[in-house]
Amino acid sequence: MRFLLIGDIVGKPGRTIVAQALPWLIEQHRLDLVIANAENAAGGSGITPRIYKELISHGIDCITLGDHIYRRAEIAATLQSETNILKPANYPPQAPGRGWTIVTARDGTPTAVISLLGRVFMRPVDCPWAAADRVLAEIGARAKVIVLDFHAEATSDMQLMGRYLDGRVSAVLGTHTHVPTADEEIFPGGTAFQCDVGMTGPFESILGRRIDRVLEATRTFFPAHFEVAKNDVRLCGTIVDVDPHTGRATAIRRLCVRQAELPPRPTPQLLDED
Repeated sequence: MRFLLIGDIVGKPGRTIVAQALPWLIEQHRLDLVIANAENAAGGSGITPRIYKELISHGIDCITLGDHIYRRAEIAATLQSETNILKPANYPPQAPGRGWTIVTARDGTPTAVISLLGRVFMRPVDCPWAAADRVLAEIGARAKVIVLDFHAEATSDMQLMGRYLDGRVSAVLGTHTHVPTADEEIFPGGTAFQCDVGMTGPFESILGRRIDRVLEATRTFFPAHFEVAKNDVRLCGTIVDVDPHTGRATAIRRLCVRQAELPPRPTPQLLDED
């Protein structure tokens, strides 16, 4: 089976290119499953119930989040009621949402998706390695194909998680830094790995935000609202092939699609939200 993990979707520009590109990508690459990190989908920080529904309608099968998960408090009810949107599994058990789920790919393969948060340079959370062990024990024999979105800041955290889970999961793919890394590989135990799959949004920016606003605040210390930028929109992610019988990855490759390179097609209707 073949899945795509789309990197951090930032604001309306990121959602727009997902809506434009995803149906074509599913057909072009024969994708069986699409996972996306959408913790920045609402105005660059958080996600709303309406945006969740919008992204699912465009072909995303499972949504992972990260440290901005609760920036929009109204998402709590969706996290409780829906099974294909995840909180980090190393958040407190009292926090709204589930840390892992099983979704059925288009080829019929049951696929476990896990969300975890790193600890280095991040808000304090429970141990991600202990949480990974707990979740894998809970999944048990219900799924051979297991995908982890590790939302982390430090490459050391990401690499450690990849090595720790090598042979126990199909893929450990990083999100959060918004910068795609050129270190994709398959570890000896059959786990596909990449430190960060990148950002889906405007690349003429500072991590998706307007350059002038970030520069002003950085130089002067005077508060400025970091609006989402608009130009050079790209969809970044990583495609992984997995043997559904063993759960071992057989191929991994980076994906970067520029909006200007997409085949002509009608622009889908999007919510009037940043």
